[in-house]
Amino acid sequence: MEKPIKVRILDQEYLIKSDENEEHVEKVAQFVNEKFREIKESAAGLSEKKTAILAAFNIASEYFQLLEERNEVVMDVQRRSRALNYQIDSVTTT
Repeated sequence: MEKPIKVRILDQEYLIKSDENEEHVEKVAQFVNEKFREIKESAAGLSEKKTAILAAFNIASEYFQLLEERNEVVMDVQRRSRALNYQIDSVTTT
């Protein structure tokens, strides 16, 4: 692991130990912080714990949506590859 990286989320400083580089850790922290701010703005008065839970839920929801989209793209590429292979095979066997 690399040295701890200091990030600020919801006006709190955290030391994050990660195998990723500092730029990546800061980018992730910025993303998480933005999600927290979105929740705080849309649902004022929530405790920090509930804000964190809702932010985590939203991040997980986006993650699963992206996984599904990625799987659809992979399946489409595989389908197209099989079709191209079939076309190539049909031309080379005649």
